[in-house]
Amino acid sequence: MDKLVVTGGQPLTGSLTVGGSKNTALPLMAASLLADGTTTLTNIPALRDVYTFSNVLRVSGASVSFDESAHQLTVDAGRIDHPEAPYDLVKKMRASFYMLGALIGRCGEARVSLPGGCAWGPRPVDLHLEGMKAFGASIELDQGYVVADAPGGRLDGGTFRMEPSSVGATINLLLGAVTARGGSRIENAAQEPDVVAFGEALRQMGAQIDGLGTRTIEIQGVEALEPITVRNTPDRIEMGTFMVAALLAGEPGVPFQVKNGHHPHLGAAFKKHLADTGAEIAYNDDVVTLTPPEQIRPVSIATATYPGFPTDLQAQWGVLMATADGTARITDTIYDDRFKHIPELQRMGLDAQVSGATATIHGPTDFQAATVMSTDLRASVSLVLAGMIAEGTTEVLRVYHLDRGYEALEQKLQNAGIDIRREQYDEFAEPEEVAERTA
Repeated sequence: MDKLVVTGGQPLTGSLTVGGSKNTALPLMAASLLADGTTTLTNIPALRDVYTFSNVLRVSGASVSFDESAHQLTVDAGRIDHPEAPYDLVKKMRASFYMLGALIGRCGEARVSLPGGCAWGPRPVDLHLEGMKAFGASIELDQGYVVADAPGGRLDGGTFRMEPSSVGATINLLLGAVTARGGSRIENAAQEPDVVAFGEALRQMGAQIDGLGTRTIEIQGVEALEPITVRNTPDRIEMGTFMVAALLAGEPGVPFQVKNGHHPHLGAAFKKHLADTGAEIAYNDDVVTLTPPEQIRPVSIATATYPGFPTDLQAQWGVLMATADGTARITDTIYDDRFKHIPELQRMGLDAQVSGATATIHGPTDFQAATVMSTDLRASVSLVLAGMIAEGTTEVLRVYHLDRGYEALEQKLQNAGIDIRREQYDEFAEPEEVAERTA
């Protein structure tokens, strides 16, 4: 198993470059199944989730090839003859559940395992299933699998209101509805840029969709979609992570650049709160220039659906607030139990308390190196960020979580001046002192 070894105290210098969005790449891959032919996706990051989902597509009959160096992925969906997504693959990542909508949209039927993914909090698929029923699918559960069928091979269409709004359910319902016999309406739909970029790609394939980026999306089903070549959007969460890293580990008063992102996708809340820390921030096309202040100001946040503060950036924000002079509160209104990184950060010196969906963080903290363990994707990068500014050498274990969403993170950070390397370790090896005593 891999770990990242980070020796703190080296400042970030130069720039960091944002890669393609994981949260848009996976829906685009699912959408490729809707077209009889070869779809080409560019700016696709070389991530564990992309490889996993490629295998999910192959099970259905698709041919998938990925040029990592060119970040180009092609999907030949000319033969989709096995409308199933098996447990051994779906358990590795929740986004595999997009196969439900993709297979219904292409084949009129699907057998998809209930999903797995990060080890935090319940993220039920009830909205996905109820929405499919509202659009005309019959749904049954069979030994951990969702078995769905659209009578006559296509959904009828219908209206479904999501409570609460859900990115995943919005994407799944779009996948199923674009080839329905009639019209469909998604109310309280997700407005996230990932959904909009995905929906725009569906329109390029021939789908008839109105209302992307609003709370109400209207879809008129078409007979079939056409394969396309489309460029994936930049990863807004990686961009936000790098911006937080710049304020954490950059030199006060020295500008640092984050390149190749699309800053409007960050949302107004994140940009406002980042400015409230006292940092100087200049936005210019695909480059953001950040100048860290001498002292970070404490800024409390509450996560919300777009354009609110992204839940996928709250763990990173917690590390930044640990360096602030004062107390800040972080409330996650999207998911329960998303503070499993807090005990690991406390081992590095964090002064924080968690009560329900709120973490209260008292700064400033002088982080001390420790061996810590990743529990999910965004928690893992928060531990790396803490290690960058900690005294001593920190080991971040189980970085397979991080590899699901950050491509070559250690290489990017090395190029920006951080002392970080990847090493292998034995998860179940006895500590040396124990081995010596038992020899």
